[in-house]
Amino acid sequence: MTSQKPPKATAPTRKTAQELRSWRWYGAKDLRAFGHRSRTAQMGYHRSDYAGKPVIAIINTWSDINPCHSHFKQRVEEVKRGIWQAGGFPVEMPAISLSEPFQKPTTMLYRNLLAMECEELLRSYPADGCVLMGGCDKTTPALVMGAISMDLPAIFMPAGPMLRGDYKGEYLGSGSDTWKYWAELRAGNIGEDDWQQVEDGIARSPGHCMTMGTASTMTSAVEVLGLTLPGAASIPAPDSRHAQMATLTGKRIVDMVWEDLKPSDVLTAGSFDNAVTAVLALGGSTNSIVHLIAMARRAGIALDLARFDALARKTPVLANLRPSGKYLMEDFFYAGGLRAFLTQLGDLMDFEQQTISGRTLGENVEGARIFNDDVIRPRSKPLVASDGLAVLTGNLAPAGAVIKPAAMEPQFRKHQGPAVVFRDYNDMAARIDSPDLEVTRDSVIVLQSAGPQGAPGMPEWGQLPIPQKLLKQGVRDMLRISDARMSGTSYGACVLHVTPESHVGGPLALVRDGDVIELDVAARSLNLKVSEAELERRKAAWKAPMPKFSRGYGVLYLKHIQQADTGCDFDFLAPDSAKSTAPGDPEIH
Repeated sequence: MTSQKPPKATAPTRKTAQELRSWRWYGAKDLRAFGHRSRTAQMGYHRSDYAGKPVIAIINTWSDINPCHSHFKQRVEEVKRGIWQAGGFPVEMPAISLSEPFQKPTTMLYRNLLAMECEELLRSYPADGCVLMGGCDKTTPALVMGAISMDLPAIFMPAGPMLRGDYKGEYLGSGSDTWKYWAELRAGNIGEDDWQQVEDGIARSPGHCMTMGTASTMTSAVEVLGLTLPGAASIPAPDSRHAQMATLTGKRIVDMVWEDLKPSDVLTAGSFDNAVTAVLALGGSTNSIVHLIAMARRAGIALDLARFDALARKTPVLANLRPSGKYLMEDFFYAGGLRAFLTQLGDLMDFEQQTISGRTLGENVEGARIFNDDVIRPRSKPLVASDGLAVLTGNLAPAGAVIKPAAMEPQFRKHQGPAVVFRDYNDMAARIDSPDLEVTRDSVIVLQSAGPQGAPGMPEWGQLPIPQKLLKQGVRDMLRISDARMSGTSYGACVLHVTPESHVGGPLALVRDGDVIELDVAARSLNLKVSEAELERRKAAWKAPMPKFSRGYGVLYLKHIQQADTGCDFDFLAPDSAKSTAPGDPEIH
């Protein structure tokens, strides 16, 4: 690949104080500016605290019900310290906190709401630049989507992974070991006391999941895109170096404002190719496909499923991290972290891409070393030679579906079997463990009505449970298909993001018990072995379900949500929908 834009000048032209966006609020000699200044004085600030200085919005997704961000009360003070030291004026702006463990039916339902809130906070207040504080799964893409659309100088401060879990002297990985030990509990191989010990030891510090789940996948992707300080995404949340990074982030955003260095100056087709390649080499979450497509589209860049698949075919998995591998993010950091990891990718990356550090990606990783080559594998000894993710098409998924071959038992990469169909999540929960369920290890479990509109919100239901009677027979993987997502910490032969979804009449809605389904990962195909005539008959008899919402944000969501293959963004937030208006700000009166 080649760089998509010429490098920025080594000594960028700096703005004057009068060119700051906040000058429109504070600098004028009129009644409105008088009101802004007097109300700022009301909060205890002297004019010398902010006059002629960049106003930095800190979009903070802290909440008492978000354990991944429980350290943000302290980190925001460290970000402020850096802003003050660099001569800026910090303004903390709380935003909705998307707490993956708690929010129902799924944080994905609210990703676009946070993206809108971020964009509108930056548009409607006197912000010259912003620090985006996130990390728990959907907060990262949401904040970046909003910042891309507003296109002010922006820097992302990742929450960082939590420490390794502990159970009887073994390391636990959030999510991955939850599913593992839950299966053993249902199979009767461990007892309630064991399960309680797993519960008590699996999440023991602030920070997001410490597996290569969606959180670490997305914060790593954002670093590769060039929107964080070098090395920021790998630092464990409780590590003192994380606090130092927060302060340095605050310092850097002030200089970025004076340099007018914006997301549009660093985001290119090449930088998104870099991010996709890194995600694939990390064995990253399938959720990254939906989020990176949405982020790229906000930047006016045409990233699609075909590009993911093309890059997956030539990208090895080099990170030996759960759920595909052995280790956890704490080990990854000690092994050299993301900077060292990227040096292994060599010619697969375009290191000439620019970043918000003011340097190229190559300059950001220069000098990084690997300290454990079992955690970060060399190209000559990959965890998996290629296909960390695979995109499937066929008559069951005309617009695409995804699977993670590295996290499934190899025998399912080419498989066919009879469908066992659940019409929705409640149906599945009620019948999956019934001793009367007609299912064998060769069956294909199908879940309908779990997509963007059907669930609603496309929850992480895609790692469908193995029926209890099969667990007792020793079965730990089988082919499962849905229009849902699954947690990035999950594993198994799970086909996800089937598009179009069943709720809008996609072919998944037409599957019946006993229908033979054929998967061939090498051929990238997913097909329902039913005649076209029979499918047409079923389609004619299909009736659209009732809408899931009758009021509030849910009505807006259902009216405007797009399908998974285009990123599940709202149709009116795509750049093309705003061509009639000027980018950035409306006129402030």
